[in-house]
Amino acid sequence: MAADHVLLYDADCGFCRWSLDKFLSRDRDGRIRAVPLQSPEADVLLKGMDVKTKMASWHLVKPDGTVYSAGAAVAPLLRLLPRGRGLAAVAGAMPPVTGVAYRFVARNRTKLGKLIGSQACSVDPSARGAAKP
Repeated sequence: MAADHVLLYDADCGFCRWSLDKFLSRDRDGRIRAVPLQSPEADVLLKGMDVKTKMASWHLVKPDGTVYSAGAAVAPLLRLLPRGRGLAAVAGAMPPVTGVAYRFVARNRTKLGKLIGSQACSVDPSARGAAKP
């Protein structure tokens, strides 16, 4: 199956690259394609979104163009992964909690990146997606 969803991420953030790489490693069907927020493609996919909002979180873009951002992207993203429906149901049932958890991680991504180390943060998730047919 070809990638039919795009997950936009901050390529300048080591923790963001690492965490996205973990999601993509579970995407056995190859449905998710990673695209840096800093790319021209991101500007097209997020047309009309101001730069501050664009860079504030990750964004999942569905094939029909629907965009889910920050915590709201968690449940639809998990639904794309094998055995992710249970966690997606939990995340979708508690959007305020999912949003708070997402914001906590986003605010602390530099600290989290330091905890997992520079080698782990050096991955390029967009290269993983490019390797898929």
